[in-house]
Amino acid sequence: MFTRTPRAAHYVVADWQSIAFSTDPADRGRAEAGVAAAYTAAGLEAPERYVWVPSPARGAAVAAILSGHGEALKEAGLHDLVAQAWADLGDDPAGRVAGASVLTAVRTRPWEAERTAACSEQGPEQWPRVWADTGGLLWDQVQSLVIRVRGAIGELAHADGGGSASAEATPAQNQAESLLRAATLDAVLGQHEAPWLALFEALGRLDGPLAGLAQAARSAGWWWPYERLAILSERPGELHRDEPGRLHRGDGPALAYPDGFSLHAWRGMPIPPDFVASLTGLTPARISSEENAELRRVMLEIFGYDRYLAETGARPLHRDETGVLWSIDLPGDEPVVMVEVVNSTPEPDGTHRTYYLRVPPTTRTARAGVAWTFGVDEADYHPEKQT
Repeated sequence: MFTRTPRAAHYVVADWQSIAFSTDPADRGRAEAGVAAAYTAAGLEAPERYVWVPSPARGAAVAAILSGHGEALKEAGLHDLVAQAWADLGDDPAGRVAGASVLTAVRTRPWEAERTAACSEQGPEQWPRVWADTGGLLWDQVQSLVIRVRGAIGELAHADGGGSASAEATPAQNQAESLLRAATLDAVLGQHEAPWLALFEALGRLDGPLAGLAQAARSAGWWWPYERLAILSERPGELHRDEPGRLHRGDGPALAYPDGFSLHAWRGMPIPPDFVASLTGLTPARISSEENAELRRVMLEIFGYDRYLAETGARPLHRDETGVLWSIDLPGDEPVVMVEVVNSTPEPDGTHRTYYLRVPPTTRTARAGVAWTFGVDEADYHPEKQT
């Protein structure tokens, strides 16, 4: 349903980007009103109850229990999670009757109808352009976050009593992981629906059947719709990202919800919760002995490439007027190749800062490495002025 003249796309994208990565507490009243409107638009009675949970992890646990999988989660050792989920539902047996999931009616069907109509109106040539200018600008960052959250929810099945991953998974844990992951697929993603909602708003399609879904997305995190109740989760309380938008933090969780459910990451790569803190007294020998190649790269970055090169006595592969090409050989992994460059613009104190830029392992000359950082071939790299 086309409803009104849309705002300029860049304003729409900026608003939905803010919503997608919001760490504000949920606006529970507006979220519940949005959910009720989504039910009404689908021809359903509004939920009798709204069950609020502190994170999508707890929401998935409640959803799994409502599907009859509580005992399976207990067999995997998730007794505390199951107890918390039952507490979220309350003590009244009548209040624990949810009915069937209505995800298809509330979200899937109206979503597909609006997308089909919009695609038909735009045509095969314009549709990809509209997506690229709206939802496509948000998709990679938001979707990578959704994938990480879903994965972490499943990994709860493999945590021991202290919250650390078990050494070897049992069949019960593998089953629990599958059940928790499946439960996340029954959720409306709330704030993380931002890419598609940005597209629909840019096309003037949020005042019709999708209005309730959009209001809920602006007001809360993930939610699960059932015939008689809806489970709604809070938004994260903390979110830390680097400049490219990847989860990144060295002194705590990069993503954290009010109940402690969290993700730790360094430049988008998952790391153990205590990994960075454990690197006090880091040495080249310890870096080389780390068996996990991805963690070894994190250790290298924290230790400092220049320091590692100096302390290991590394020799350059190539040197020319653009810089110096270095390579660090790592056991069981491709080499880390970097080009050392000096900023020709002086710092306030008159010194010139040195940078180490990661380049592909196949790089053979410093000029080729510098050219690669500018997205051109070595033969085409002819800077008029060094900056």
